[in-house]
Amino acid sequence: MIRVITFLGIILFLLSCKTDKHNPRLELGLVYNVLLDPDIDNYEVFSMELDGSGKKNITDHHNVEWTYYSYKDTLYFISDRGSCKRCYSLYKSNFNGENIQKVSDLELADSWMSTRNNGAELIVKPKLIDESTFYVLNRNGKIIKRLDTGLPFAADPLFVNDGEQVVFRGGQTKSKRIQGFNEELYIIDLNGKNRKQLTHYPEKDTSAAQYGYRAGAPRLHPTENFVSYQSKQNGKYSLYAVSLDGNDHWKLTENTQNEGWHDWSPDGKWLAIELFDNEQSQFHIGLMNWETKDLKILTDDSFKFQQAPNFIYKK
Repeated sequence: MIRVITFLGIILFLLSCKTDKHNPRLELGLVYNVLLDPDIDNYEVFSMELDGSGKKNITDHHNVEWTYYSYKDTLYFISDRGSCKRCYSLYKSNFNGENIQKVSDLELADSWMSTRNNGAELIVKPKLIDESTFYVLNRNGKIIKRLDTGLPFAADPLFVNDGEQVVFRGGQTKSKRIQGFNEELYIIDLNGKNRKQLTHYPEKDTSAAQYGYRAGAPRLHPTENFVSYQSKQNGKYSLYAVSLDGNDHWKLTENTQNEGWHDWSPDGKWLAIELFDNEQSQFHIGLMNWETKDLKILTDDSFKFQQAPNFIYKK
């Protein structure tokens, strides 16, 4: 009897694993930012399927709400709901916009973010006069660590190397409005030591001018272990890559359109990209098969600004 039960248990376990592999909850979707009504400065977070179907406004609140990051099935977004204009707090929800919760009362800057320790800790950029500081928060939004980068400006923190280091966008002045900003990507230990510059914008290239991105928000390829970023070079925004030791640099993609904020799927097989024309008159979300380099546009012209896609597991 014991052997029969054990055998049946193994069969049931294998069947359950097979079912989980095809479980719809484990399928990926995309969330992204949309300027819904420019007259009232109303930004919303939308979700859609990976084939572009099922587009839905999942925040639906007449204020400013942006998402730059999701972890597994948790959507993180900043919002100024219930606060002064563009005074952001951190909220979380899911692919369907259900059970919206405020994560922290900490006022945040407009910045990408990331997690470590299986999503237990989140690194964010607070809204401070000292623009070079990051905070690490726990699940309850409590500050558990402060990282000072030692630069006049720092934003878009990205955990790398199992959360022991952070790649970020740094500037040599406090803002792009001050000459000499000269942003690049840097890597630093979480204790604030061993800061190193990773990217080096071409000295003779003036494409980015004062306000364009020399090095935009970094994203980590989950299996190939390089960082990708947008940069305006040779008159066009494209995606570039750099190894975590800074020794290897290369142009990542060859799309004819301008490429901006982007995200990698958890298995590294898909790349979601913000695409736009030279005049920035229309922004779309595209999905690229990383192996074949096939690219499909997922959005239409219903809205001008459709930006900053990130992958999320659907429930």
